[in-house]
Amino acid sequence: MDVFLQIRRKKITIFTDTKDSSTVLELKKIINGITSQEVEDQHLFVFKDNEFQEQLEDNKTLSDCGITSITAKAQAPLTIGVAHRQSDGTFEPPSFDPYSLPPDLPDVMRPQESNVQVQPPADPQCA
Repeated sequence: MDVFLQIRRKKITIFTDTKDSSTVLELKKIINGITSQEVEDQHLFVFKDNEFQEQLEDNKTLSDCGITSITAKAQAPLTIGVAHRQSDGTFEPPSFDPYSLPPDLPDVMRPQESNVQVQPPADPQCA
């Protein structure tokens, strides 16, 4: 079955889909094709319940890691965090920047308060 993923690192967001039978290593190859970051220099983490879960192992399938078509839907993709190897050989902690908020609406686009009072219809029996 297809799974839909949102892969994030710092200010980068990648949306992709793959099969739940794909391995974590195959997912890393997809990321490598987009970012040119070598697969051995990537660690992947599931982001769930507002925190990063355990690191995903290369030889496991996505379904073995709990990533299925139920948890990773097109309308609600599962977030995967990527950590890269730093120059000293250690891996950075997984993190991503929050999305920016849109600016406030200009006054001309805000809903206008109307002071017009609506009168109830006249009762036809009173006329």
